[in-house]
Amino acid sequence: MILRPFKFVPYFKTVLWGGHKIASYKGIVTDKNCIGESWEVSGVPGHESVVAEGPDKGMNLKELIDKYKGELVGESVYKRFGDKFPLLIKIIDARRDLSVQVHPDDELAMKRHGSFGKTEMWYIIDAQPGAKIYAGLSESITPDDYTRLVEEKRIMDVVAAHDSHKGDVFYLPAGRIHSIGAGNLFAEIQETSDITYRVYDFDRRDSEGNTRDLHTELAKDAIDYNVYNDYRRDYDKDATGVTPLIDCEYFDINLVVVDDRLELPCDGESFIIIMCVEGEAKVITDGGCVTTAGRGETLLVPASTHSISIEGNAKLLTAVI
Repeated sequence: MILRPFKFVPYFKTVLWGGHKIASYKGIVTDKNCIGESWEVSGVPGHESVVAEGPDKGMNLKELIDKYKGELVGESVYKRFGDKFPLLIKIIDARRDLSVQVHPDDELAMKRHGSFGKTEMWYIIDAQPGAKIYAGLSESITPDDYTRLVEEKRIMDVVAAHDSHKGDVFYLPAGRIHSIGAGNLFAEIQETSDITYRVYDFDRRDSEGNTRDLHTELAKDAIDYNVYNDYRRDYDKDATGVTPLIDCEYFDINLVVVDDRLELPCDGESFIIIMCVEGEAKVITDGGCVTTAGRGETLLVPASTHSISIEGNAKLLTAVI
């Protein structure tokens, strides 16, 4: 049996900081407001993605893995993760600044929460003039300095600020302090984890005058206090074809720019995520199966796929384990 790429029903998450761009970007009509996140492919318990079309329509991702196992995700991936899908794929729209956060690594997250840690990457789809991304430290501090700066509400004095532009790529390994500035629309690829430690929330209050809880002590042991030269990934934004963006132990991410036709390598070791961030493409797989990926759509290509051709005029992100 030939498995063709799967599409899933997006899960729209409404939040106070969410905007109005995601639905129009994806070409979807909805009555939901303040959509901050669209979960494109998710194995998070309680929010598993549901197949949108085809013979397995209505099955969720966990059920899909139980049915096809290594044929879907890759034998080594299935042996390592079982029915837990290892990546979470999102589109995020920040109408307001998000809180300053940090995520624990696998060791700390497993010890405290029985969960994966959270390493992630961001690809900026669009950014309003003046939009910022906050990632990493701008100067060296100690854990005690961190506690004091949070208490004094001055932690932003040492968080590195970056002007945000379309096509920018930020890599955020677990432990890197970060915040999303208002005016950013971007794709996020991360480990499957929803563990977040809130460091600072700009002293904002809700309609009842309450502030959100901070996780100062939990975050203290999770933060990477090293300072790095550049927190933004450098790559040729004008390149066509396949351009490597991120290669780490959790995922390999490429930008694929196609203006006619190209062949995408597949080795059978892992599933392939194909996320269309611009334009539209036809993804042609085994047996001549054609699956269209429009702007804002994400496909899960089974590991058993032997050939992938992409036709059209589009920019796509691909992710494998």
